[in-house]
Amino acid sequence: MRTTFHAALRWMAAVACAAAVAAASAQSPAVNKQEGDEAKQQQIQQQVQPFNNQPVWSEVRSGQPQFTSIPGRETNVLIQPQGQTWRALRVPLATIGGFFFAAALVVFALFYLWRGPIRVRGAPAGRLVERFTIIERGVHWAVAITFTTLAVTGLILTFGKNVLLPIIGHTLFSLLAELSKFLHNFIGPLLTVLLPVMILLFVHENLFRRYDWYWLKKGGGMLTGEHVPSGKANAGQKILFWVMVVACGLTLVVTGLILDFPNFNQTRATMQAANVVHMIAGLIACILLAGHIYLGTIGMKGALQAMTTGYVDETWAREHHEYWYNEVKSGRGAAEGAPPPAAHRIA
Repeated sequence: MRTTFHAALRWMAAVACAAAVAAASAQSPAVNKQEGDEAKQQQIQQQVQPFNNQPVWSEVRSGQPQFTSIPGRETNVLIQPQGQTWRALRVPLATIGGFFFAAALVVFALFYLWRGPIRVRGAPAGRLVERFTIIERGVHWAVAITFTTLAVTGLILTFGKNVLLPIIGHTLFSLLAELSKFLHNFIGPLLTVLLPVMILLFVHENLFRRYDWYWLKKGGGMLTGEHVPSGKANAGQKILFWVMVVACGLTLVVTGLILDFPNFNQTRATMQAANVVHMIAGLIACILLAGHIYLGTIGMKGALQAMTTGYVDETWAREHHEYWYNEVKSGRGAAEGAPPPAAHRIA
């Protein structure tokens, strides 16, 4: 019985050795010296540290294209190492941007508590001046609604997991995040149509003039209450136009299209770079948008009326945009035209 058992063991050992020899002989020889060296390194690694084949994983993480039967861009790259760099960079940038955005909101609130709404000094004249046409107002509100929707949904997608999730819970946050993602992805392309129209419509009145430097030097009288004349758009509004609308807006449009449509056949590295740039431009735009909303609503009396009705009182026009008011009165600027509807008249 023992003899039979030993014979069986010898037979199994022989079969195992034969299988090992067959497997080794079946392996394809190295094509070149480099592959031969890599194969030797793998064998040595298996002897020194079994089950820790570092050379193999170093080659996998190298990002170099290998062989695959699946067609398509980068399908032959198993692991893209730049993705780890993108992940490590994105989180601290988002955190820093979030603190800046929160700080901006606090500054606006403190400024309002200290300064209050900016009012005109003189009594209303009772005569209205057309400040914005119906086309200008329509384009402005279309862009404003689109831009604000994208800003809010972008903030939810960026900071919601850390800020909203602990407050509203997983169920409600999941619904809110899903809705935000849907709105952000489908409303974003609408901005690519509206933004160029707005730029072309308002670019002329946002060109810098010599007197704008004096307005900047005085800070527009925001802190002192001093009267500082300006054109139809003051220097602060012009900076807002060129930074938020033109620079950040166009950057968000281009990077947003790259992220929204991966079927453009862009690489993963391109989408990672677009994601970081999109986030930075978006946070800058959100801060500027918050300031614009503040001054356009509670921060300055009469500003919201200008963009809703299209008309402002002569006193408001003279105290806030004196150069433009003088042009209108002299007939060189936008004329007063037909009298506004009775509902828009100031008694």
